[in-house]
Amino acid sequence: MLTDLYQLTMMQGYYANGCQNKEAVFDVFFRSLPLGSGFAIAAGLEQVIDYIEHLHFTPEDLAYLRSLNMFGEDFLNQLRDFRFHGDMDAIPEGTVVFPYEPLVRVKGRIFEAQFLETAILNLVNFETLIATKASRVVAATEGGRVMEFGLRRAQGPDAGVLGARAAFIGGVQSTSNVLAGKAYGIPVSGTQAHSWIQCFSSELEAFQAYARTFPEQCLLLVDTYNVLKSGVPNAITVGLELEREGHHFLGIRIDSGDLAYLSREARKLLDEAGLKEAIIVGSNDLDEETIWAIRSQGAPIDAWGVGTHLITSKETPSLGGVYKLAAEGEGGVFQPRLKVSENVTKITNPGIKKVVRFYNKAGMAMADLIALEDEEFAQGPLTIFDPVQTWKQKILRDFHTRELLVPVFHGGKRVYDLPSLTEIQTYARKEVETLWAEVKRLTNPHHYIVDLSAELYNLKQKLLREVSEYVLLQQNTGVSGGDSIPAEVK
Repeated sequence: MLTDLYQLTMMQGYYANGCQNKEAVFDVFFRSLPLGSGFAIAAGLEQVIDYIEHLHFTPEDLAYLRSLNMFGEDFLNQLRDFRFHGDMDAIPEGTVVFPYEPLVRVKGRIFEAQFLETAILNLVNFETLIATKASRVVAATEGGRVMEFGLRRAQGPDAGVLGARAAFIGGVQSTSNVLAGKAYGIPVSGTQAHSWIQCFSSELEAFQAYARTFPEQCLLLVDTYNVLKSGVPNAITVGLELEREGHHFLGIRIDSGDLAYLSREARKLLDEAGLKEAIIVGSNDLDEETIWAIRSQGAPIDAWGVGTHLITSKETPSLGGVYKLAAEGEGGVFQPRLKVSENVTKITNPGIKKVVRFYNKAGMAMADLIALEDEEFAQGPLTIFDPVQTWKQKILRDFHTRELLVPVFHGGKRVYDLPSLTEIQTYARKEVETLWAEVKRLTNPHHYIVDLSAELYNLKQKLLREVSEYVLLQQNTGVSGGDSIPAEVK
């Protein structure tokens, strides 16, 4: 029932008009990169797989739909045994991806494939967005540790849990979210709040109580009263006591004020006291730009707690992925389909497509090509061109290729082995390492090349010409009706 009503009304329409068994291919893609980033990181596939494997309508679901007085009993009977029996290919989680590349490709009866739209977009859009945001935050630390602290500010429990999962794919080391830790095996981290400090008669007493309770995991929040005059000196007292007792003092967390200045001064005090191994954690409404600015001022912060800006992707709160018909057919024979718009960015790429990534000898990604499914690319020189500014061309030499889409479901059966979340995180890190530094810049990144193959480009232009001819015919003769619409763009 996690769907939009119009999926069900369309499905009843397909059934009522006898075209429910028509075959269709849908692409999931986004049109622009979020956050001003030079790339995105695909995420959410595991949740899509879980959704499809458990997809069904319960008697209670059908009773509710019947109560709407919109659906015929014959149609509801079709839903009673509804399952997905089609094929699905997808780009694995953790893969670096770019606009217009099909992240997921669904092929099957239109009655089934149409229904998957809402849930797939809900899962892929959100997790891809948060994984991308997390990757940027981690990059800004240049080797520092990032802890995801966003549960209390997330847009609901599901966003908090799945957001923590996506953030881990993007590179964070831990989460404060205990449920996400339990569900996905993400390391959990956290210390105390200001209320803990305030519950004791003095800051020192609060620190000592915490140290007695967690002697091997003692990281103290030092900004309840005054960071440099009270918090850090009291933390040093407790830290030295722990060290004398044979424990390792973890360090301090600063959650307010000028983190650059306060961390520099705190580092001096800790070092002078002999606590050179104690770490400094910075938090307080951080994002990648703030972290970068603080670090540029020489802040000796070892780890970062990032919450609201990460879990909500505050600057860009949605990815904008779409689910568009690319081909339609019968008996396994498909015809390309095209959506036309006066907005050039909304014109879709027709046909059953794949994404090919080209690497140089050193393993660095040079360009991606969106191509038709049966195209092959030899190892010799290949000229590619921008699909909008076609005079912009590049010759690829000495390359090897990788097709990004992999089979996930075949005939409704899963054929894809799910990697562990740690394996996905490791894979994502290696994926990012294949990009040039200019593409990974946080501000004004270099535009990575994503072109259409010549064959796909020519097909798209052919269909666009047919649309133009059809529109011109209507204008000149007043002809209307479906019989004159080019089949490929119906």
